[in-house]
Amino acid sequence: MLRWRRHSVDNPWPATVDVAPVVPEARVEGLRITMVGHATLLIQFAGLNMLTDPVWSDRASPVAFAGPRRVTAPGVALDALPPIDIVLLSHSHYDHMDMTALRALRAAHDPLIVTPLGNDTIVHRKIPKARMVVGDWGDRIDIAPGAAAHIVPALHWSSRSLSDRRMALWGGFVVEAAGKSVYFAGDTGYGTGDIFRAIGARFGPIDLALLPIGAYDPRWFMAAQHCDPEEAVRIFEHVGAKAAVGMHWGTFKLTDEARDEPEVRLAAELARCGIEPRRFVALHPADVMDFG
Repeated sequence: MLRWRRHSVDNPWPATVDVAPVVPEARVEGLRITMVGHATLLIQFAGLNMLTDPVWSDRASPVAFAGPRRVTAPGVALDALPPIDIVLLSHSHYDHMDMTALRALRAAHDPLIVTPLGNDTIVHRKIPKARMVVGDWGDRIDIAPGAAAHIVPALHWSSRSLSDRRMALWGGFVVEAAGKSVYFAGDTGYGTGDIFRAIGARFGPIDLALLPIGAYDPRWFMAAQHCDPEEAVRIFEHVGAKAAVGMHWGTFKLTDEARDEPEVRLAAELARCGIEPRRFVALHPADVMDFG
């Protein structure tokens, strides 16, 4: 951390970026993604409404007065959400686990929270009545009739404080319903790529992959925990994704890259690989995409 801060590159972000929030439909029978911001996406899939890593707070931080501040308002207001059935909670970092948002979701929707081992303990300390089901990597969890969420590995770590590092598991999810599959990678580095090849071998071809493309510089420090856009394209290929959306960029300045760099580098890598740009799109808050 000290080495990073001493040599950090100055790529200032704008203080705010305009967002025109949208109001989603109550239910969608196909597959629709609405970007809220960062790793928070509304997945409307086979009649179910699911949220990934819901964060609505102004800062990704344990305190309200310091820490990374969002530069984009949420693409959907918290009180404009449709009925939420499922929350997919990948791990305990503050830019992915927002207790204020989880408390509001519990009060308004009482969703089932699906999460890797140990995160239920963290949430229940603050929200005792939250409905939660936990599992290990490789576990299948039935979330609705004909729908299941599989917890899959990610190359990352967890903590809420200095004393609980790696005391709760982290991961991603493959959701299967109506004969289709959606892969939410959570927060992950690339490593050797073997975990993504294994996901592709078990579940592929994936109909839609939600992949992180930001928070990657400097590579000597971040490569073990966050993939860059070029590695995200490798993951896209390994899981055999028919389509993908880029997330985890442009909302919170967590690392050194310029705000728009992930989107630019993603487009360049897709062009280099001969992949149609519409197959892997970097979503902005309030963007809505339907997938066949």
